[in-house]
Amino acid sequence: MKFSHAIIEKNVILMAVLTLITVSIGGLVQIVPLFTVETTIERVEGMRPYSPLELAGRNIYIREGCYVCHSQQIRTFKDEVERYGHYSLAAESMFDHPFQWGSKRTGPDLARVGGKYSNDWHVAHLNNPRALVPESIMPSYAFLNRPLTFADAADHLKTLRAVGVPYSEDDIANAASDLKLQAGALPDADSADLLARYPKANLGDFDGKPEQVTEMDALVAYLQMLGTLVDFTKINPDDLKQ
Repeated sequence: MKFSHAIIEKNVILMAVLTLITVSIGGLVQIVPLFTVETTIERVEGMRPYSPLELAGRNIYIREGCYVCHSQQIRTFKDEVERYGHYSLAAESMFDHPFQWGSKRTGPDLARVGGKYSNDWHVAHLNNPRALVPESIMPSYAFLNRPLTFADAADHLKTLRAVGVPYSEDDIANAASDLKLQAGALPDADSADLLARYPKANLGDFDGKPEQVTEMDALVAYLQMLGTLVDFTKINPDDLKQ
């Protein structure tokens, strides 16, 4: 006997039940396989949690709404890769709460901005964007030259550990001193332990004011590490599919 769709189309309750069954089956097909894998994020060598100073800078980046005009996601399009560098990997955002992919580019993407410019350039650009980029509509952030307040750095690391970021007890215990050490506020201290905890961390006075740690120090430290942790010359695209 030939089934007529008119039976379903004329019966609202039957259509709703069949729609629910169809959507449920489709959802299960997509969701159930994910429970059989440990993680859906590819493992990439080099990724680490943010240092306390970088974390403070990231907080400032979010506070000032930088993500509204700058994305941190390079898509797999030829023109984007040629302009910004290797396309973004999911692993690069694995410790981000929340991630800063963004959805608009009034300014350039910042996923690979680390090391592209000097500390002095970043400070000058944040103080007066049009002094370096005349056509820029970015506001001045000269007020970031004020002292950084991040007395609860250790508590912040503890909170992030609660949501899966692998900060150790050693990281948490040394949060306050690591922050000052990375910003150059402890010139006589040994940085070996800091670099062991946070490989490739940029060290030194970022804003030219060694007498204090400022919000400018923190933000520049954050910008200077973006895209620098992964050595893309060692990345095999086929490995990312496994």
